[in-house]
Amino acid sequence: MSRFFSDKYAALTPYTPGEQPKDMRYVKLNTNESPFPPCEAVIKAAAESAGLLQLYPDPDCTPLAKAIAKRYGVGYENVIVNNGSDETLNFAFMAFCDKDHPAVFPDITYGFYPVFAMLNGVPYTEIPLKDDFTVDVDAFCGVNKTVFIANPNAPTGVALPLCAIARIAESNPDNVVVIDEAYVDFGADSAVKLTEKYGNLLVVQTFSKSRSMAGARLGYGIGSAGLVADLQTVKYSTNPYNINRMTIAAGLASLENDGFSMANCRMIEENRAFTVRELKKLGFTVLPSLANFIFIRSDRIDGKSLYLRMKEKGVLIRHFDKERICDFNRVSIGSREQMEVFLDTLRTILEETV
Repeated sequence: MSRFFSDKYAALTPYTPGEQPKDMRYVKLNTNESPFPPCEAVIKAAAESAGLLQLYPDPDCTPLAKAIAKRYGVGYENVIVNNGSDETLNFAFMAFCDKDHPAVFPDITYGFYPVFAMLNGVPYTEIPLKDDFTVDVDAFCGVNKTVFIANPNAPTGVALPLCAIARIAESNPDNVVVIDEAYVDFGADSAVKLTEKYGNLLVVQTFSKSRSMAGARLGYGIGSAGLVADLQTVKYSTNPYNINRMTIAAGLASLENDGFSMANCRMIEENRAFTVRELKKLGFTVLPSLANFIFIRSDRIDGKSLYLRMKEKGVLIRHFDKERICDFNRVSIGSREQMEVFLDTLRTILEETV
């Protein structure tokens, strides 16, 4: 860093995104992207909107926000649209956390939470997952801090039932509870319906995973009108034109063709079930996932070695160095063909380690 870098960020450790290598072609199962492109209507809408790039986009993303509200049965005033779910999460740290309202989240979860906390000067606490890698719901009840929980969790894929989320929201009435549902469309239950009952509950979702739009950078939050107004204040104090015209048009077209995306989600669920069955035949431990990825471990090869051997053979998976999960690898669920390549490569590696 330069000598001009502010001292307030000197200790900041940035988030490490998944590899996007350019040295060769890989079967890419490391960043939880959809293996399927968006439908033609989405691509067409984005292309057509490019003809008006000389004009600023609608800062409120009005037609898109209304379509999201209709999709989830909430009011327009209950929706905020942002540049990926990451921006919504960052705005939540800015709006609802400070020295008097510290953050709390699991010790094994989405790696951006501690980064957002440090970036915004927010004190935070990490609550360990249980031995079975489930969230310790009791530990979050009455914690009196701003709660951030990914559901399904990342990188484990394990999901909480709605009754658990309701308990956490109800027991922390003076703090906001943020439920990050980036992977909810792959078999888990959304907490959006709970936002009507709990005014302190904010649900964050994204178009990146289930709607095949990771490259578009589009996310949204759903909560009470008051919470959304708070987030809008932060947004309009940061960058009101945060969503470009093409992304707005693509998002609207995606919702208009909702069945296409949801059918792809069901296909990914089938591929997940197939992959889990085959991995268990090979003796792998696989955590029960309701996401578009699985978290796996083998007694026959350590996690780092498996990641490196797979990469050598052209298959990318995600490894984490954190001590408690260093023997695990996260594997995104791709097409059936991609998963068969993954499994064949895995069998070859296991044979070579005998």
